[in-house]
Amino acid sequence: MRVPIAFLWLLAGPAAWAQTPSAAQEPAMAACLPGLVARAREQGVTPALAEARLSGLTADPDVVAATHRQAEFEKPVWAYLDAAVSEEAVTDGRAKLDSAASLPAVEAATGVDRHVLVAIWGIESGYGAVLDDPRKVRPVLRSLATLACSGDRRTGTWTEELVAALRILDLGHATPERLTGSWAGAMGHTQFMPTTTLRHAIDFDGDGRADIWTSVPDALASTGQYLRTLGWRPGEGWGGEVLLPAGFDYRLADETTVRTLAEWRALGLRPAGREIGAESDTARLVLPAGARGPAFLLRPNFQALLGYNAAFSYALAVAHLSDRLRGEPGFVQAWPRGDRPLSADERREIQAALEAKGQPVGGVDGRIGPRSRAAIRAYQASAGLVPDGYADAGLLDRLRAQP
Repeated sequence: MRVPIAFLWLLAGPAAWAQTPSAAQEPAMAACLPGLVARAREQGVTPALAEARLSGLTADPDVVAATHRQAEFEKPVWAYLDAAVSEEAVTDGRAKLDSAASLPAVEAATGVDRHVLVAIWGIESGYGAVLDDPRKVRPVLRSLATLACSGDRRTGTWTEELVAALRILDLGHATPERLTGSWAGAMGHTQFMPTTTLRHAIDFDGDGRADIWTSVPDALASTGQYLRTLGWRPGEGWGGEVLLPAGFDYRLADETTVRTLAEWRALGLRPAGREIGAESDTARLVLPAGARGPAFLLRPNFQALLGYNAAFSYALAVAHLSDRLRGEPGFVQAWPRGDRPLSADERREIQAALEAKGQPVGGVDGRIGPRSRAAIRAYQASAGLVPDGYADAGLLDRLRAQP
């Protein structure tokens, strides 16, 4: 399990973990902790360690709230990209490419493009800048215990991550002082969850331990190895921006249909910049901001980035930052920046209205994913609109006017 955490360092505020827990949280936490100790013991954690590290923990009052404020799901894609792929991020990343001596060896060993690895590093932790900032990091055990005791629907997952964090301590892979991370328990330069750390962290610098907190070679090599398990194909790119012909049938941009680049070219698509691949290579077409924003042909490596973090904005930010680090320019087509971002309640209203019209959206959760966009396209086509799957204020107004 990989919890999306990019930029979540910024959400909880300075030293949020030091605040006083609410009266409502504390009894539930106290009642829950013995069960977590027992669960850790069942999973092989040394009983004394589990008892010492969990007993007496207090709830972090901001951690549960942070689960509802994830930037890569809430911000418009262009706003997320503006923050993630700033000129400062590009400049700093190019400096890291020049100074990180291990990068050529990491790239050779893992088969993952060094620009992609540095882009992940930059987006996840500001190239490591936040890791020792007491205003941003927090104790991982406290965060995960808070989540495991919160009653959240993912309680089982949070418990699994908490036990994994205890195992990391039990195995001597980290000290309690170093076991810090984001509100969700993600750790190190490239923000591995504890279970991911146990499964994929490797010792690349040869010092005898896999250290994702202080060793850049270990962190980047671990990230490369993890991406390979997620399906990263060495020597291939992630895809790229394309220009659509006049009169294009936007129903073809369904996010799932895979065609060869030759077939896409026959439909009139042209690369906006560099070539995306060979004619026989395959890709799917995605329009994250509808017909008025950039269009992208996405290769299988983009899916590996989504495996690392399921948010489309995050994966596109990594892809775009890696291109900028390589010296490529920005996108050609402008984003519809004048559009008013919809609130979570408004997005849920759109989903509920589509469900009522017989268009399944995969759950009324306020997140416009592939199934919601498919429902939007079907509704748009039936209403004589451009079927681009884009949820905006105009769509909401139309659905409200046609109950």
